Amino acid sequence: MSVKISVYKDFNVYPGLRHISMSQNSGEEFYHNLLNKSFYEAYISNSKLIIDLDNTAGYPPSFIDESIGNLVYDFGLNNVKNVLDIISAQEPNWIEYINTHTFPLWEQRRVNGQTPVKTAQHDPWYILDKNNNIMLNDGYTM
Repeated sequence: MSVKISVYKDFNVYPGLRHISMSQNSGEEFYHNLLNKSFYEAYISNSKLIIDLDNTAGYPPSFIDESIGNLVYDFGLNNVKNVLDIISAQEPNWIEYINTHTFPLWEQRRVNGQTPVKTAQHDPWYILDKNNNIMLNDGYTM
């Protein structure tokens, strides 16, 4: 069983920049409004989450970095790699970018405790604590 998110269909055809304070349809917004909960549901049901990157107007690297990076920060790289499948027939270079840039950078941030920046108030979101227990995070310092 798998869950599928199409950025185009489920979020927006025009992905924005990194943070909500920078643009509409930001990576931060995508993560907190859609990706985090979808990943959590796939994670607890031992299924896959597929993100389809096709059919948008294109991506700023900061959108990809912020949305996928927050996932790595909140769930750990190994869990993300076990649950997440990213597909793109139109721009497969994004998959390579995520694997070679976003994943290692954000795993290092997680290990070093470099808390991600939040530029808006968010409803609580799912994270794993140090013992791999799922909990709701009520927010990072803004």
